[in-house]
Formats: sequence, C-alpha cells, structure tokens
Amino acid sequence: MDVRKTALLAGALVVAIITALLARSMFANAAAPAAAASSSAAPAKASGPKILVATRALPVGTIISADSFRLQPWPDDLIENAYFKDGPDFDANHLIGQVGRTALAAGQPISQGALVKPGDRGFLAAALGPGMRAITVAVSAESGVAGFVFPGDRVDMVLTQSIEQGETTLRTSETIIRNLRVLATDQRTNATDADGRQDAQVSQTVTLEVTPRLAEKIAVAQAIGKLSLVLRALSDTASDLERAIAAGRVKLPANADPAAERRMINDVASRPNDNDPSFVTAADVSRFQRTSLTPAMGGSAARLRTAETATPRPASAPMQAPAVRVWRSTSPDAGSN
Repeated sequence: MDVRKTALLAGALVVAIITALLARSMFANAAAPAAAASSSAAPAKASGPKILVATRALPVGTIISADSFRLQPWPDDLIENAYFKDGPDFDANHLIGQVGRTALAAGQPISQGALVKPGDRGFLAAALGPGMRAITVAVSAESGVAGFVFPGDRVDMVLTQSIEQGETTLRTSETIIRNLRVLATDQRTNATDADGRQDAQVSQTVTLEVTPRLAEKIAVAQAIGKLSLVLRALSDTASDLERAIAAGRVKLPANADPAAERRMINDVASRPNDNDPSFVTAADVSRFQRTSLTPAMGGSAARLRTAETATPRPASAPMQAPAVRVWRSTSPDAGSN
C-alpha cells in the first residue's frame, strides 16, 4: 500500500513539473512578439515630431509654469495644426504665465486655444478660481506697499476709519479680510514687465480675487473709510491652517490621508477669509487719545481706559489722604467738638 501511494505521488509530481514547463514555454512565446512589436514601435514614436503636452492635470484657471508642460514625440498623422510643435521658431518659455482656458489631462496635447495670455480678452476671467470674483480697489504708494505688491502675491486688507460719537472721535483700523490673491496691478497681470524684469511700480489700482460676499464687503468698506493692503509672507499658510483647525472651520480627514491633507492645505492657502478680524484704536497707540474716550465706545479703547484708571499712581506722585469732618448739629455754624 505504501509503495502504491509513493508511486502515485511521484507520478503527480512529474505531471505537475511537465505542466509548469509547458505553461512557461507558452507565455514566453506569447511575450516575445509583444516585446518585438514594442521595440519596433519605439523608434517610430521617437522619430516623430515633438509637440507640447501637459505633464500633470491642469484645471481651468491654472497659471502655466515651466513644469506644466514638456515636449513629447507624437505620431505625425495625429498632429493638429493647433498643437504647439517644436521647431526653430518655437520658444516654450513664452507660454509661462499664461492661463488655462480649458481643463487638460496629464499627457494631453496643449492646443493654442486652450491657453490665454496676459492682455488677451478673457485672461482675467480664466485666471479666477471656481466661484470667485474680481474686484478693484484704489491704492497709493502708502496703502499699496510702495509698489512691491505683484500679481500672484497674497495680501491682507485693512480698513481705517473715524467714528464720530458726540464730541468724541474714535479713530480705528481693523484687518477685515486676510489672504487675498492679487490678480493685477493697474493693467499688469504678470509680475514681470516686457523686458522680463520684476521692478517695483507704484500702482493706482489693485485687482483682487474674492468671493461674492467679500466683494460686497469690500464695496462697503471703500465707502466708509480708507483701505490699505498689507503684504503677507509666503510661510503664513501653515499658521492659517492651524487657526482654521482650532476654530473648527477645517476638519482633518479621519483616515489621515496625505493626499487629502495636501488638498486641504492648498484650499486654505487659496481661499481668502474674514473669520479672524483684529482691530486697533487710537487708544492702543497713544495714552493721550485713551483719556478722551469713554467706556460707552466699547472695544479695546474702553478696556484700556478702564485698565489705565485702575492702575495705581507711581510712587513719585504723592497721594493725599481724604479729609473727614463730623458735624454734631444740623448747621455748620453750631461748631464741632
């Protein structure tokens, strides 16, 4: 009985080995023609003309940069006249700074109608993000950071106004909106001039990207006071995200997906907000202004005035003890004793 089992196991093992060898031979023979076809097609593709294709997905409104495209060989019979083709008269660097008018997938050929360059009709509308609007505010050398605000920068908006209450004037400034993207300064929609230089230029107007609600808010702010722009640092995105998470405006993904977190950070970095207002009054700047304000005016002015009143006098200022007189009669003429 043991001999029969051993013989059956040996026979099964031999059949399995033969089957495996036959399968391996069949797969090898099938892969050889595919590899040959691939190797024969590669030279044909490499020898074709090169056209410009997108290196990654480019949504509508994407500002084209040097890493947004590359030259890639393309079959000659599939090339359209609208494609950007490599040649002696073609300079791909001229496309940097243009904006995508239509969405492009990774590897898709870039056509001339898919991009719009600064100065062309529709450029500003194409540069706006989904659901965003453009609004222009008047600036000067003082309120516009002396011309050092360029398209693509991020700024905060400060409103300065004077409020009359009776005979008292409350002078105050407050940061009403943060993280606004600059779309244009005057009619310049790119950071460089015609010669490729990025020189400071004092502008009279600055166009900003805002939400519809913030556009209404800025329109009112222009009517009630003076607006100033404050240039933001590039490193402020992380602190903005931390404040948004602490305030509950941003919910971190439960699965800690790195891609989702990157999308969240990019969203916070690209969206203006008016959720963190701050203000300063004249009382915060000068103690002499502080004494002219009343607690009824509220805000930091009232708090500072209350703190000033509660602060004890310096030791150098002598304090006079209160005087108390006791009368034993209803009339002072009766005297006291």
